[in-house]
This record gives sequence, C-alpha cells and structure tokens, in this order.
Amino acid sequence: MSKFIFFCISMVASILILPSCAPTKNLPVMTIPTVESRAVLPTDSSRTDAYLEAILNQNPALFGKLLSQKKELNIQVIYTQIDRTAKGHPVLKTYRYNVNPAHYFYPASTVKLPIALLALQKLQSLKSFGIDRNTSMITETGLPSQTAVYNDPSSLDGRPTIAQYIKKILLVSDNDAFNRLYEFLGQDYINQSLHHMGYQDAQILHRLQTSLSAKYNRITNPISFLDSAGKQLYSQPMIESKATYLPRKDSMGIGYMAGNKLVKAAMDFSQKNRMALEDLHTILVSLVFPAAMTPAQQFSISEEDRLFMLKYMSQLPTETTYPPYAADSNYWPAYCKFLLFGAAKGPLPSAIRVFNKVGDAYGQMLDIAYVVDYEKKIEFFLSASIYCNSDGILNDDRYDYDSIGFPFMKNLGKLIYETEAARPKKRLPDLSSFIFTYDK
Repeated sequence: MSKFIFFCISMVASILILPSCAPTKNLPVMTIPTVESRAVLPTDSSRTDAYLEAILNQNPALFGKLLSQKKELNIQVIYTQIDRTAKGHPVLKTYRYNVNPAHYFYPASTVKLPIALLALQKLQSLKSFGIDRNTSMITETGLPSQTAVYNDPSSLDGRPTIAQYIKKILLVSDNDAFNRLYEFLGQDYINQSLHHMGYQDAQILHRLQTSLSAKYNRITNPISFLDSAGKQLYSQPMIESKATYLPRKDSMGIGYMAGNKLVKAAMDFSQKNRMALEDLHTILVSLVFPAAMTPAQQFSISEEDRLFMLKYMSQLPTETTYPPYAADSNYWPAYCKFLLFGAAKGPLPSAIRVFNKVGDAYGQMLDIAYVVDYEKKIEFFLSASIYCNSDGILNDDRYDYDSIGFPFMKNLGKLIYETEAARPKKRLPDLSSFIFTYDK
C-alpha cells in the first residue's frame, strides 16, 4: 500500500472519530463585530519619474505605440535600483511610470503573495499549539457552498499543509491553494492586517475561480490542524466578516459576457479584489529586504519562513517533484516568469533567477519581481501592469496576452536588465543568500 493511500485512509478514519472535525451544516459561526474598515479610497494622482520615462523612450520601436496608449492600456511600471553600503546593506531608489492607485486594475493572482505571507504570519500565533507550516490542515464545510479538503495528492505523503499550498501558489499560481489560505485567514484578518501595515486601499474580498456571492465569500470554512497521529491540535470555526467598506466605483471594459449574452456596459468590479501596484511592489521589497522597511511594513514571520518563500518564488516548475510539475508538459521553465522571459518555453539562463508573483485575468497582466544575476552581480526590483483587452469585452476569452502582454513584459524586463548591466555601481552585491538548493 502506498504512503499516500495509507495516509488518506488513516486521516479519514481519524476525522470520523473526532466529532468537532465531522462536516455538518450546523457548525458554529464566529462573527467579527461590525466595524468600518480602515480601508480608504486612493487619491487620483498619477506619478511619472523622468528617469524611468527616458529609459522607456529609448526604444520607440518596442514601446512607442504602447506608451502612446498608456491610459487605455493602464500601463504602470515601478523600478527600484539597489546599491550597497560598505557593509552590504541595500540602498533603494525607486522610479515610477504612470503609477496611479486610483486607476483600478484587477490584481488577479498577485494578491496571492500577501496572502501567503499572512498565512505564515498567522501560524506564528499558533506555535503554542505545536502547529507550523508543515502541520496537516483539514478544511471542512459548514455551508453547501463550501468544499472540504482531507488530503493532497500533490504532496509527498498526501497531507494538506500550509507549506504545500504556498508552494503551489508560488510555483504555478494555483487558485485552489489560494482559496484554502483565504479560508484559513478569514476576510477580516487579511484586510485588517494589510490596513495596519499601511496598505489602506487594499481589499481582498473573494476566493478565486469560484462563483460565490459577496455574502458567501465573507464566510470562511471551519479549519482543523492535526498532528501525525490524527489528534486535533487546534480547531477554527467558520468565520463571517461584517466589516463595511466605503463604496467603490471600480469598473472595467465596455461590455461583458454573462453566459451567452453580451451586456453592453462596463463590468462592475466594486466587489472584487483591489490592490495597488505600489503596495504589491512594497510587499515584495519587504520580503526580500525586511530590514530596509519600517517595523509596521514587516511581516511577522520567521527567517526560516522568509527563506522558504524566497526559495519557491524563484524555483521553476520544471525543477519540482512535489507537486510533480517537472513531469507535466503543461508547465515550462518560464511558466510564471513574465518579466524578462515573456512566453518563452525553452530553458532559462542558469545565472538568472526571478523571485516574483504574476497574475493575469480579465485581460489584466501583472508581474511583481526581484531579479538577480549571480554571475554579473545584477539585482533590481521591477513591477508592471498592462491591460490586454483591445475589444473592451470581458469574459469572452479574447484577450491580447500573446500579442501585447507577453511581449511587453519580456521587452520591459530585458530593457531594465540591460540598464542595470550598464549602470556603474560602487559596490557589487553579495547574492549568496539568494542561492537555494531546489527540489530536483
């Protein structure tokens, strides 16, 4: 009998003998008192720095036409240069192009980055229960709209864990893995944490790739953590958020498909996730260089968890055995590496690693990245967003990712990489702390 089958049988058996773990429609619901969220509406103010604009204008053949449509394409770019002190500490200087938090874009899967970090942060509060990222996490159901998870065939031993969910998020942007972390955290923990960290216009309001109403996205599944013998270590009931938010008028497009019907009106995104490019960029910087940020902007995670995040942000699907992406032809080295590599499907340069999180949905394409070249001693942050939907119709699966999005991301990454390669530096970085041994 395989380890996975044995684990599934023993896990199910242990769950069945624990009344608090048995799925039921009468499970208690923990309701957070109604409060007005600290979220604010962003100020409509666009920022462009002349230095970055000049870099982009160096190659009109690649960027001229796109930049002339920067408003329609909602192009936003943030580039952070990194210099080093005599002691090796990073000195950061950031440049922006057309960055405006009031110009809404759907953040797609980039929201998975803060959710993964918040999951590791919440685990710190459960250490006294003997729980860490590798503890078995059982997701149960309390409503017909919810789904349960008792095992994970993608893991080495069949156990569902926070660690495995994060790996799947960072390696191939798995939507179900995000949903499980969303359910573990609860909507209030997510948004209140982000607001206290200074990301006050962030709103993470729903699971991904599931058709649930705003009401049911406010209610998250009951969760249990079990030890290796199947004993319950901690139980979290369903949680319902009652937080209120300022009204939003976020919308996209000129029409959208509702089933087989075309609705000739902008699609309402006021109940969907929102997070500014500046905030996503800052969150990545805080992960890579926590000491360079204010205490309020630092996630409360261990150094081991921080390195765990960085390892799987830079690991390629083709280097991964659990989940078995290396054996799956649906994945290639640059599967989630838009900047610098675009849609390329061949091998990547061994000296270059990209620590990043991408997203693409509803015609929106994004990448938030820290790029290093170990041989040439290059390092920089680059985040970009572009809207790839020339017909303005959403939900029709006719987006311009291949003709606009991927080429833009690839060319932008190459341009900034070449800029960094030519930029004089007084001191070269020691990048040894960003070298990892990957699964394969």
